[in-house]
Amino acid sequence: MKFYLKLLVLLLICNVSNAKPKEKWIKLFNGKDLSGWKLVNGTASYEVVDGMIVGTCVKDSPNSFLAAEKEYGDFILELDVKIDAGINSGIQFRSLQRAEDGRVNGYQMEVDHRPERGWSGGIYDESRRGWLYPVDLNPSAKAAYKWGDWNTYRIECIGNVIRTWVNNVPVVYLVDDASLSGLIALQVHSVYTADGVGKKTYWKNIRIQTENLSPRPITNIPVVNLVPNTLTDLEKQQGFRLLWDGTTTTGWRGAHKQSFPEKGWEIKDGTLSVLPSGGGESTNGGDIITNEKFGAFELTFDFKFAEGANSGVKYFVDEKYLSSGSAIGLEYQILDDARHPDAKEGVVGNRTLGSLYDLIPSIKIQDIPRTWNEGRIRVYPDGRIEHWLNGRKIVEYQRGTPIFYALVARSKYKDWEGFGMAEKGHILLQDHGDAVSFRSIKIRELK
Repeated sequence: MKFYLKLLVLLLICNVSNAKPKEKWIKLFNGKDLSGWKLVNGTASYEVVDGMIVGTCVKDSPNSFLAAEKEYGDFILELDVKIDAGINSGIQFRSLQRAEDGRVNGYQMEVDHRPERGWSGGIYDESRRGWLYPVDLNPSAKAAYKWGDWNTYRIECIGNVIRTWVNNVPVVYLVDDASLSGLIALQVHSVYTADGVGKKTYWKNIRIQTENLSPRPITNIPVVNLVPNTLTDLEKQQGFRLLWDGTTTTGWRGAHKQSFPEKGWEIKDGTLSVLPSGGGESTNGGDIITNEKFGAFELTFDFKFAEGANSGVKYFVDEKYLSSGSAIGLEYQILDDARHPDAKEGVVGNRTLGSLYDLIPSIKIQDIPRTWNEGRIRVYPDGRIEHWLNGRKIVEYQRGTPIFYALVARSKYKDWEGFGMAEKGHILLQDHGDAVSFRSIKIRELK
């Protein structure tokens, strides 16, 4: 009998020790007044009405922020929000305040004023880098925000992982370490015309956890990982691997060569860089290509370029073509559009940043380039291909169609038989004689 009693006690202890820790929510807003909050920038008005914080737009004020008095690092935050039509807002977190002018900068979970765009829940880096995770990357989340109604926002910040939900729909999976703690603040956006004056943003049920944090599971969502040359567990689960390891030349060689170039390229501090050599095409170290060939795939890469630079990332590169300059393949153009003359060459801008070089111009987007930009190329098994820049799709086409052949026929590639139609090909980083750097080059094969 004693044996069974001891066994029962042990089982009870095990059950208690294995039990999930109880969520401990702390109210950040008491529903009565603004105790624990302070205005840190701007002149918009904030007041408590019927258990809500109500922020009202005023003319000619910069973005205004009502911040919790305490700063937070790791946390799970939930709140309800809605906005009047025609304005936008956001929830700042892990944000900082500049000493010189008091301006708030840092991560913001967007409340988007354009329902047709559908970026509510995305991450904007206020007064720093612009959009880090626009919701174009995760189209299934575009309809999560319900206009004219309350919406439940959830932000999880655990270590360098930032994830968001709108009405229980996962929106963002971002990995970044630009700031790991800071302000939580409610934004009233600036307005400079009379039709925005007096419009309101509403918040309620603001609560936070800071202990025993239990992240919600997420599987099928694109990851934006801004920590150089690293892979998250979720990226690995999704099939991504590093195409460049961040330190060596393993897996790469010179185009039309057996080994990596002895000059013209530099590996330093986790970046792979073309050294400047006067802007000539493949006249110094020359292009580099992967040893492997790829068919259907998703490629992501970070890049930055010096003022006036020209380069590119090519795919379906076929070494049977013997050219006098760069090796031949479909090209994601990398270019300083404002300063390099090539931006005005070609047809209707088809040699500008992100374009399918000399074939299809990219859609032009604002707030780029950043210091480091994220390029993304998706090649689907059915021949559809997309170019992305900083989370936005800027080119879409399908190879092997009459339109594709017509574009090739009027391009500089018209004399290369079968151009762009190889079943598989190498991926290439171009040496165009200008200073351009790459990092975080990742790939997964698509089926």
